[in-house]
Amino acid sequence: MIAKIFSSAVSGIDAYVVQVEVDIARGLPAFSTVGLPEGAVRESKDRVKSAIKNSGFEFPSHRITVNLAPADVKKEGSAFDLPIAVGILAATDLIPTSRISEYLILGELSLNGEIKAIRGTLPTALSVKQFGFRGLIVPEINALEASVVEGIEIIPAQTLGQVTEFLNGLNSITPLDQNQERVFFGRQSYSFDFNEVKGQEHVKRALEIAAAGGHNIIMVGPPGSGKTMLAQRLPSILPDLTFEEALETSKIYSVMGLMPQDQALITTRPFRSPHHTVSDAGLIGGGQFPRPGEVSLAHNGVLFLDELPEFKKNVLEVLRQPLEDGRVTIARAITSLTYPARFMLVAAMNPCPCGFLSDPQRECQCTFPQIQRYKSKISGPLLDRIDLQVEVPTVKFKDLASPAGEESSAAIRERVMAARQRQKNRFQSKTIFCNAQMGPRQIKKYCPLDADSHTLLEKAMDYLGLSARAYHRILKISRTIADLENSQDIRPHHVSEAIQYRNLDRRLL
Repeated sequence: MIAKIFSSAVSGIDAYVVQVEVDIARGLPAFSTVGLPEGAVRESKDRVKSAIKNSGFEFPSHRITVNLAPADVKKEGSAFDLPIAVGILAATDLIPTSRISEYLILGELSLNGEIKAIRGTLPTALSVKQFGFRGLIVPEINALEASVVEGIEIIPAQTLGQVTEFLNGLNSITPLDQNQERVFFGRQSYSFDFNEVKGQEHVKRALEIAAAGGHNIIMVGPPGSGKTMLAQRLPSILPDLTFEEALETSKIYSVMGLMPQDQALITTRPFRSPHHTVSDAGLIGGGQFPRPGEVSLAHNGVLFLDELPEFKKNVLEVLRQPLEDGRVTIARAITSLTYPARFMLVAAMNPCPCGFLSDPQRECQCTFPQIQRYKSKISGPLLDRIDLQVEVPTVKFKDLASPAGEESSAAIRERVMAARQRQKNRFQSKTIFCNAQMGPRQIKKYCPLDADSHTLLEKAMDYLGLSARAYHRILKISRTIADLENSQDIRPHHVSEAIQYRNLDRRLL
């Protein structure tokens, strides 16, 4: 007899329906799986056999063939265990076939029949609604993640026996209650705050501008000057995630299996800080079975690269595409996958290998060639894609010991959100959302300069030898500074402040 079960697999961060066809025919006992299964899928036959027996059912001693359609797409992962087991039970008339066609089924089986967690539940739940199924049967541990999708039944399952009784109508499983407002709103809080940072007022100002316009930023300073501390607090002044942004970010974390068990959605801006030993595949994504990298995990949030020159040069160069396009395309011989990767890049580095080139208290021990080699690890094209470049000096004792309170993240975020609202109104008919995303056409339209500003920028370009990309960056930053001041026009002091955030170009190159 043949039974057909509907399951799902993930391609990129989107799910597609997989038909699990199970045929039990007369012949010598055998169990074969076709439809381009990889290792974990091929091994499912042993887990399924033990789970069926240990759940109190008889495993058929016939020839069993399992087909995973579409057969021309490679299947990987352990989520097909449960649908294969249900298909075998349905093919032996232990489960009615009319009921199983209403649900998508996913789950990994342990040898005793318990259902274990899987990856990609959220994209699958979205596909359930898209393709018109009644509901989704998933491991209980993943049910909360799927519950953000309204209009479908989320059936949390613990064991194979429980699923069998549910599909036979012998036992009811209460669908998980869905409440988007409860799982999303009111959970956007951060553990870091800018009121914990003493001094560094000009760096805080630069980070405020970066947050207001979505600009990338690099901080250069000696060890212990607070670069990492400042970067960690940047998400706390960014605008709150919208539900659409939270959903897209959560899909990436779901595919990677990184969704926290007590959360249905990622409700705060991500902050990713990979070590400088990360590979290009770890940073951008890829692998034998392509997975999102750190740039995608930082989508709608912050990617922090500490000790930037210590990263391998080829790793840094692959950042160019996501910085420009906001997405990563991974091409393979038989497929091409695209992952979203729109993030704010925050980089930090020392001014020299020992770190004390600009420190007035400690003497630098590096030779000139060592300093040049160290700085040359960052290419000009990459540096051009970083809008703001800020020097972070050592914090003075009087600032550290000062009892005066520092401005909180909430106060800074109010100004940032006001500037973002002006940008939202400006770009409401466009596909961009902040000043950093403006192209040449938008820059020409929204960043006109008066005569004084034009003259000032012309002199700065000639004196500093800035590139055309740096010219556009200055205009974008000027527009953001004007937005923070609620100014319709870009004034000379806006351009002047923007120019000072490019003063590392010649020094680093």
